[in-house]
Amino acid sequence: MATRYPIYVISKGRWKIRLTTDSLERMHVDYKIVIEPQEYENYSAVIDSKKILVLPFSNLGQGGIPARNWVWEHSIAQGFKRHWILDDNIEMFYRYNNNMKNEALTDAIFRASEDFVDRYENVPMAGFNYAFFINANEKHSAYFLNNRVYSCILLDNTETIRWRGRYNEDSDLALRFLKQGKCTILFNTFLAGKKTTMKLAGGNTDQLYQGDGRKKMAKSLIEQHPDCVTMYWRFGRWQHKVDYSQFANNKLIKKPNLPNYPKVDNYGMKLVEFPTTK
Repeated sequence: MATRYPIYVISKGRWKIRLTTDSLERMHVDYKIVIEPQEYENYSAVIDSKKILVLPFSNLGQGGIPARNWVWEHSIAQGFKRHWILDDNIEMFYRYNNNMKNEALTDAIFRASEDFVDRYENVPMAGFNYAFFINANEKHSAYFLNNRVYSCILLDNTETIRWRGRYNEDSDLALRFLKQGKCTILFNTFLAGKKTTMKLAGGNTDQLYQGDGRKKMAKSLIEQHPDCVTMYWRFGRWQHKVDYSQFANNKLIKKPNLPNYPKVDNYGMKLVEFPTTK
């Protein structure tokens, strides 16, 4: 079962540590990795060149924003209604079911998410929650409505707004959609096992997060959305906090004339126990 929409992985300086693409390879998921031209030789030595897209710019000092917007336009030019955009530091994907996080080794988790989102008229942004945010000892709904969406994101190509700024671009984009009265969906039934920011070399770590980068990140989001963002000190660093409660009245709008879906559809997924290796 192939995904309906293309999957892009934006990457910089991480050809030696290819967490997301290695995960997708294990899952037999088709993808494109998007890189800057000066790194093509390094990436093409370890990734099939057919899976590589080269950006027409490099070292702009604007974080991942130019690459994200380039991906958006590229997917539109290819004729797709939506596209996935993934960070390059996701070491595993999971299906969360019956309070168990099991590694997903199939592209069905992407296809199931696409099909669910496509039932609605007003979901421009959706994606997978972080695995470390889901405690298996607690009850969790299948998804959170009208919340943040980070790192593993499905976007609607018919939308006119684009990525902007330099910091917290995912929170900013979600908030702009929510302020339009639209909805975001953050899946808990499918999870992304993302490495904690700044734990992995490469990417935009040196440009964005060093020094007082964390404080700048929080302040920039406050400047963009002073009505719902505050800043506080926690875990030895500055953090931002977004009040999403004001968007509780944003309701999903189903498309008309939807088919009768089966009560349970596992998209061919089944739980398989693999022998442990020594």
